[in-house]
Amino acid sequence: MKFGTKALHAGIEPDPTTGAIMTPIFQTSTFVQEYPGKHKGYAYARGKNPTRTQLENNLAALENGNNALCFSSGMGAVDAVIKLLKPGDEVITGNDIYGGSYRMFSKIYEPFGIKFHYIDLYDASNIEKYINSNTKLIWAETPTNPTLKIVDIAAASAIAKKHNLILAIDNTFASPYLQNPLDLGADIVMHSATKYLGGHSDVVMGALVTKDQTLHERLAFILNSCGANPGPMDSFLVIRGIKTLHLRMKAHCENGKQVAHYLRNHPKIGKVYWPGFEDAAGHEIAKKQMRGFGGMVSFTLKGDDFEAAMRFATSVEIFTLAESLGGVESLVNHPASMTHASIPKEEREKAGVVDGLLRLSVGVEDIEDLIADIESALSKV
Repeated sequence: MKFGTKALHAGIEPDPTTGAIMTPIFQTSTFVQEYPGKHKGYAYARGKNPTRTQLENNLAALENGNNALCFSSGMGAVDAVIKLLKPGDEVITGNDIYGGSYRMFSKIYEPFGIKFHYIDLYDASNIEKYINSNTKLIWAETPTNPTLKIVDIAAASAIAKKHNLILAIDNTFASPYLQNPLDLGADIVMHSATKYLGGHSDVVMGALVTKDQTLHERLAFILNSCGANPGPMDSFLVIRGIKTLHLRMKAHCENGKQVAHYLRNHPKIGKVYWPGFEDAAGHEIAKKQMRGFGGMVSFTLKGDDFEAAMRFATSVEIFTLAESLGGVESLVNHPASMTHASIPKEEREKAGVVDGLLRLSVGVEDIEDLIADIESALSKV
């Protein structure tokens, strides 16, 4: 079954009681039991809900996994993975990860005694330098947020397996349409389903997908115990969003490509970060493990000028200045003051997240209008 067909049908069954083709929104907190402990698979909605079950089945199929779990946010999903660890354990992660992940790691879990190494993951040989008897997890984004670096998932997986580590991949920027980390050896795939999976900027949700049954059961226990579960309406919205994922991603990729090339050829632009450029760092790995280069593009203006970046961000009209990404509408974000503000300035700049960097989530509008909007904003810089 090809991806578009899977997006519409895999794991999704018509409602057996009514024949409804769309999954019903089971807006209930509890379920009738025939006898104490005897029920139809659902007892209390924190643990399981039929709407969420359909979504989880669909996500597992899209990532070629065996099981999926949905959470109330992407950070709820990240939190569940870190809760697999205990004080004294160590994690190897990237030095330009999403600011919310960095904030959780550094401000919540480091005080509990979990140590995080923020390193350049994009040369896989760096990973082994930081592995010791306490290392338990490699956490990687690819492409990264916001500099769009590429991690070689297969190479990282080989290292993880050699040392009996868990490899978790944040696949949010790529979506399962472009990349399937489990096929490359990852143990856990994380999505902020808020982004491309939902696709319409109207829901907040996270997801984890696995192949290993034992790992899934540990994560499911954490989800049920800690309660970061999404509601049925959110689950319904993501089911609906996924039905057009393959169509939207084609448009995101095509528009992203044209915007990236336009920016690179503009005299006012400094650096452009997009893994589709043949001379981009990680391009060959991206070609190997992805089926396209996505709709995310980051760039600086000449001189990495902060004021010029602010002028651009406040001059666009079709691109909207806002956090998040992956919706049908185009967004512009200033990572240093928005999504990555929780990372200390010195650490941000080491990873390339300078004050003059802007991140675009290129939507599905007509490309001529997007280019005209960028051109107009650049004329005011």
